[in-house]
Amino acid sequence: MTGPQRDSALSLLTFREVRGFIRRSHCIAMTVFFGLLYGLGSMVLGGMLVFTQVPGPSSASLIWSAGSSAQTWNYPAFVFTAPWGYVVLPFLATIVTILVSAGVAMGTSVAILLTVTLLRRRRLAPSGPTSLGTAAGLTPAMLALLTLGACCGTTAAATAGIGVVAQITGTSADNLLFNNWFLGLFQVAVVWIALLAQELLLRVYGDLIGVRPTVGPDATAAFRPPRFDRRFAVGALVRAALLVGGVTWALAMLVAWTTSPPGSASPTVWASWLLQYELVGFLAILAALFPEALGRALARLSGSRLAAYPVRGLLLLAGLSLAVGTPAPLAGAGFEGLGNEIVFLTAGAGAWGAAAPVFGMSAALLLRWLFDYVFLGGFAIAVALVPDRALAPLGWTVGTFAAVPAGRPAAPGPPAPDPVAGVAPSSSR
Repeated sequence: MTGPQRDSALSLLTFREVRGFIRRSHCIAMTVFFGLLYGLGSMVLGGMLVFTQVPGPSSASLIWSAGSSAQTWNYPAFVFTAPWGYVVLPFLATIVTILVSAGVAMGTSVAILLTVTLLRRRRLAPSGPTSLGTAAGLTPAMLALLTLGACCGTTAAATAGIGVVAQITGTSADNLLFNNWFLGLFQVAVVWIALLAQELLLRVYGDLIGVRPTVGPDATAAFRPPRFDRRFAVGALVRAALLVGGVTWALAMLVAWTTSPPGSASPTVWASWLLQYELVGFLAILAALFPEALGRALARLSGSRLAAYPVRGLLLLAGLSLAVGTPAPLAGAGFEGLGNEIVFLTAGAGAWGAAAPVFGMSAALLLRWLFDYVFLGGFAIAVALVPDRALAPLGWTVGTFAAVPAGRPAAPGPPAPDPVAGVAPSSSR
């Protein structure tokens, strides 16, 4: 596989490294097992598979229309009953269960394989190069975050965590239970983002820890992982906060559609959705996953005033509207921010552009103000005004490529063990 093919956008979005790592490790059966286990568990917890005594013979039926129900996304639905229980397969929920189960299975398998590989490699070469120890320290930490996002996050969204999802997206639990299509999309988005981060992990550190085929002996650069110090810890926390905040904030627009149908929304409301939610949310996601690529794009954009001023102006407008607020006419039409909600709670409705918050005064509202309005809005403002300084903390978590003299490739590290057999290949000197 050539370098351009490996690093293409399509291969990144379809997790080519994740799938290749599982295939090379001969762990397809383990992945299928995790997928079936998670899928069956989700069906039981979600009420799609119920074990109970059902009188009468077995039967199967296909329901095509929703009838008087407003939950049209559940149809067509398949229903199978038997003496031992029944299976209900709504349309959207079935698709979501398959996608999420496949994603969780791949993420869990890669996490286990990487952990086994790193533990065995450290045992074989306890005094290996510093770069090996650095990578071994980074990988489990990132995998813990990814596994939490892929497994606990989706399970919580399907069961007891509905209240948490409702709070971070700005709606009520009853609204989410009725519009359960959003919970499905939320699950898919969380797992996809987690797998994307895991794909990036394999691309950056796969060669270093021996789980990815090397590019070749003619490489002219050697990768140097970042130093693990206080700056790395700060940068990692900022990236994690941007990723979580960006995903939930971007998905909050879909929650708004459950109460304000997009077909009948005003242009001002659409401007709020696109600028405040999507522009700021995707900026945070891109900064968390691709800080270097985003920095290069902003640098190239700054070279053209014709393109730079509109983009940075929109970022500044979106950030200020969230972190500060908007004038009374915009706030009354649905384009509001932190200042408008504070005015509503202190001075009353209708005064100086007041806008009612989604929650009453509570810890959930304070967290929403701090995390969504101040943090994400402030980050958009910083990127618009001083992009280099805004992205600097994220660069503390990114390694560098150091030039190697021509004809003198970087010194190889200890041989990597097979993640399944645990046998290190022999190397000749």
